[in-house]
Amino acid sequence: MSKAYPSNLTRAQYEFLSDMIPESKSGGRPREVDMWEVLNAIFYVLLDGVRWRSLPGDFPAWQTVYTYFRNWRRDGTWMKIHDNLREWTRIEEERAPSASEAIIDSQSVKSAAMVSQSVGFDTGKKIKGRKRFMTVDTLGLVLQVLVTAANVPERNGGKQVLKRVEKMGNKVSRLTTIWADGGFDGTPFMIWVMDVCRWIVQVVLRPEQTKGFVLLKKRWVVERTFGWLMGCRRLVRDYELLPETSETFIYLAMIRIMVRRLA
Repeated sequence: MSKAYPSNLTRAQYEFLSDMIPESKSGGRPREVDMWEVLNAIFYVLLDGVRWRSLPGDFPAWQTVYTYFRNWRRDGTWMKIHDNLREWTRIEEERAPSASEAIIDSQSVKSAAMVSQSVGFDTGKKIKGRKRFMTVDTLGLVLQVLVTAANVPERNGGKQVLKRVEKMGNKVSRLTTIWADGGFDGTPFMIWVMDVCRWIVQVVLRPEQTKGFVLLKKRWVVERTFGWLMGCRRLVRDYELLPETSETFIYLAMIRIMVRRLA
């Protein structure tokens, strides 16, 4: 048993998640590792930002923890858990399981020195690294995330992430409206969304000649979600060699937020 780290799941939270954790493979050795400890180790990496090899010794071996993290990324387990929790959280908030509106935005973050794949320079933000394209519902819960090089234009990344949302099928059956900022403005992009996804794009612009903080309709929701992610040290900078791993850590951050609400 590990120490009571702040990132740990409570027993009630783990029991809430346990039914969604895949069973051990049949025909092999029985699973000996405590899955509660494996999840706690993964959330420790997420919250404290340490390397896998730097996991404290009271957790299971880092190789075991990383293998579960990697395998569940590849087979879609993390996404399945995330999507189930999002629907349950919406129901808990007395909303329909499927959102009718979504907000899209992007966030550029610096990449670590050893990261070379899918890295670019965002000339607007003056940041060398990666860009996170994110779609959330009106509660700030993530629908889909796309991590690209930071030099990918807003509309190009927007199309890619909205394609992922469109492929969610019945999970977004009620979706009709996409709220966005000026980076996604333009008739060609709006027509593409209408033709491919059958949704309407509503652009919310910052009022002219305003200074300081301005609360913008709908757009503040996705900005709050970006703020939630910044509470995880692993996400303050992009340390991942693969963009897909970066995306998984974002879904993990949302899993932790939602399970704490539900349990």
